[in-house]
Amino acid sequence: MQKVKYLIILSFLIVSGCKKENVYPYPCLDGNCNTVFYIDTFVSPGAKLDTDGYWKVKYNGLQYFTIKGELAELNSQYVVNSVPLVETKYDSDYWIAFDTLKFKTPMYSYLSWFSDNNLNKPLPVGNKTYTINNLSKMTDLYNLAGYQITKNMCLNCPYTPTLLRTYSKYNYTPTKCIFFDKQMVGDTASIFIQVTYNSDNGRREIREKEMKIIFK
Repeated sequence: MQKVKYLIILSFLIVSGCKKENVYPYPCLDGNCNTVFYIDTFVSPGAKLDTDGYWKVKYNGLQYFTIKGELAELNSQYVVNSVPLVETKYDSDYWIAFDTLKFKTPMYSYLSWFSDNNLNKPLPVGNKTYTINNLSKMTDLYNLAGYQITKNMCLNCPYTPTLLRTYSKYNYTPTKCIFFDKQMVGDTASIFIQVTYNSDNGRREIREKEMKIIFK
């Protein structure tokens, strides 16, 4: 009887010690999470990708051009109520200040891509040198990707990095309008795009793209 008792206790310990592991499938149905972005030629006729990897966009009187994306579909485990858990982030190295002053930064983003957390990398503007911290105390700064650093923004707050980019969520065909005025003709800029396949718990894949733009 005592032996049977020990066997029951041992069986209980073995069963209770076994944990069921969650198995997360690969996020994308195509097995690669293929991700494509391009400039909409309906909005910008004649826009094309040259052999050097630059998109050439001609100014046509409109104050914007459009970037479109085609994302891979997710495994059904990462789709909730027909809503895919996919997220697209946009950033740029091109800034506008004082309404007319345009400049490029030597980093891509506040935290998303290789940046200086204090926003204190030097920015040559004419014969002077500033930092984004300097400029933000004098005027609002507009990033080509569609977000702003304002004079009253807390740059050291925990939530600040989430404000310094723009988003498209829960769709496989993200569309982003990018500001473009005549004064930008002759300039170049880079648009940085990061796609997260499965923005919730479980296995995820991240794809990053850079679109180099020449304004003509």
